Amino acid sequence: MHKDIATPIRTRTILEKHGFSFKKSLGQNFLIDTNILRRIVDHAELTENSAAIEIGPGIGALTEQLARRSKKVVAFEIDQRLLPILAETLAPYPNTKVIHEDVLKANVKEVIENDLSDIEDVMVVANLPYYVTTPIIMKLLEEKLAIRGIVCMLQKEVADRIAAKPGTKDYGSLSIAIQYYTEAETVMIVPKTVFVPQPNVDSAVIRLTKRKEPAVLVKDEAFFFQLIKISFAQRRKTLLNNLTNGLPEGKKRKEEILSALEQTEIDPGRRGETLSMEEFARLSDHLYTSFS
Repeated sequence: MHKDIATPIRTRTILEKHGFSFKKSLGQNFLIDTNILRRIVDHAELTENSAAIEIGPGIGALTEQLARRSKKVVAFEIDQRLLPILAETLAPYPNTKVIHEDVLKANVKEVIENDLSDIEDVMVVANLPYYVTTPIIMKLLEEKLAIRGIVCMLQKEVADRIAAKPGTKDYGSLSIAIQYYTEAETVMIVPKTVFVPQPNVDSAVIRLTKRKEPAVLVKDEAFFFQLIKISFAQRRKTLLNNLTNGLPEGKKRKEEILSALEQTEIDPGRRGETLSMEEFARLSDHLYTSFS
């Protein structure tokens, strides 16, 4: 068994040896607590027949834990300066592959088809850079990849929004967008003290388990998401107010909007945050015919 990367001393030694300095622009915070890394991997429920896709492996602390518990790990790393470090720290793990690419520009589907074609169970497991968390998760879900789900660490307040239920202050268009594709749950809270450098906020780990079918079936997905954005445009305003301001020619067509709300049995005086996904789906299907 090789010495863990994620200890304060080993991390410092590796960084000093390679003269590595953190880039704020890349949101680099490295975990220095092996127990937390192991627990993150536990939540991914990997077997020796699973593969893991990692985003932003850093110096390989999580990669190493994933490599010990799965058949293969493919990691996307944007920072060229980390490649020689990873080549060294991951040398004991021939089942790992590092791809030097920005995951937001990468063809992840192709990577799964080429590198993981022999593996049926694929999970994304990552400590995501905070500044691009949402675009990365949305890309992975919208591209309908052959993955079982995503276990990732992110800013606690973003995790709260992702897993939020209707009627709470955190519930919004992000909650619905992600829960449309997955079942979302926060599985652990991670204090800022276990990172170098320490971030300003606490983190959380969320598990997103992909649904076989979206949570609701709608006539038009793009219109459904557009309607949700409009409904949350100004949180303090009523649904009717946001819809008349946000839908094309909404002010002129207020009667049509009122009639749609009436027929779907949704009170126009409610706020967007009180509507369940099912209610949004009903309303979206109703308005789609006249507003698309």
